[in-house]
Amino acid sequence: MSTANRWLLPDGVEEILPEEARKLETLRREILDLYRGWGYELVITPLIEFLDSLLVGSSRELDLHTFKLIDQLSGKLMGVRADMTPQAARIDAHRLNRTGPVRLCYADSVLHTLPRGMQTSRAPIRVGAEFYGHAGAACDIEVICLMWAMLRQAALENVHLVLGHVGIYRALVAAAEMDSGAEETLFDAVQRKDYGEVDQLLAAGVDDDRLRAMLARLVRLSGGKEVPGQARDAFAEAPPAVHAALDELAAIESGVRQRIPEAPLSFDLCELRGYQYHTGIVFAAYIPSYGRAVAKGGRYDNIGAVFGRARPATGFDSDLKTLARFTTRDFRRAGGILAPDSDCEALGDKVAALRASGEIVITDVGGSADEATARELHCDRRLLRRSGAWVVQAI
Repeated sequence: MSTANRWLLPDGVEEILPEEARKLETLRREILDLYRGWGYELVITPLIEFLDSLLVGSSRELDLHTFKLIDQLSGKLMGVRADMTPQAARIDAHRLNRTGPVRLCYADSVLHTLPRGMQTSRAPIRVGAEFYGHAGAACDIEVICLMWAMLRQAALENVHLVLGHVGIYRALVAAAEMDSGAEETLFDAVQRKDYGEVDQLLAAGVDDDRLRAMLARLVRLSGGKEVPGQARDAFAEAPPAVHAALDELAAIESGVRQRIPEAPLSFDLCELRGYQYHTGIVFAAYIPSYGRAVAKGGRYDNIGAVFGRARPATGFDSDLKTLARFTTRDFRRAGGILAPDSDCEALGDKVAALRASGEIVITDVGGSADEATARELHCDRRLLRRSGAWVVQAI
């Protein structure tokens, strides 16, 4: 790389300058304080670790998004984390080893080999929470409500929630006894919502007329509060596991509506994001100005089995950079105070007192700061000596 190009960064990797960094850090602290208020304990996980532990219970997509390298000490393959959920699951199952419910949260950087979508970073800052040890709907309701509270804390406008349940699709595909190749092809078509291809695949791969009709109906079931009722009618003759999933979805919907009645709520029953590891409810939050979910999560029971303890779990996460990008809050920096560069004891006491009260006080090293320099330093006041006392005056 030539000297002229040494400032270039890889695509999807960005520097964060002071104003944006201050916004990100303010949001990070406030969100972690919110999590703490709900009883979620902060964990800090390794940036890099052995690949076979890092990708436990994860999807093929996550494997493709994980940077891999060889550990020079052990010779083993390592990965740079692209997701923190498997790491949090290991902490719950292996390190903490508590018998009751465990609530964990995190806020840290991850790295992706490729951007997840248009206008997304390859180095997002993930903020999220995970609830382990409770299999009931109450756990899912709490986590969804916490995700909503986080988005309100970040001051995102026009947020709406979407609920789904991968158990419905799982039960219907299992009953249809599709082979693994046909199921994978169908899954890909469902994700793309290519209804014509879905119908062709079902016609070729599902012999049972009723199951074929139910799967075809499922991939089209999305919308408002009418969807659960439509699903009950469409799946009246479905296997018992489908009815159990619909009952669970109804209980979660009722709990969420009761706790956050102001939240716009809709349904997408063919939302299969995270299908390889999600086992039940899935949920996401969207805003009109962004084409992807601003936060998402779901239930992923038994992920801790490979660490020695199968634990029910629900969680969500979001990209802090996305929250900062779409926040409607004003994060303008408060004006600072420019102080003389002096060994005066009284001045030092005054500066210390101002900083203790929350003021920003910047020393004018060399004493050469004019008005233009003061503006660059975001200072709108000076410390001046008047009648033997140090006082703050506007610039």
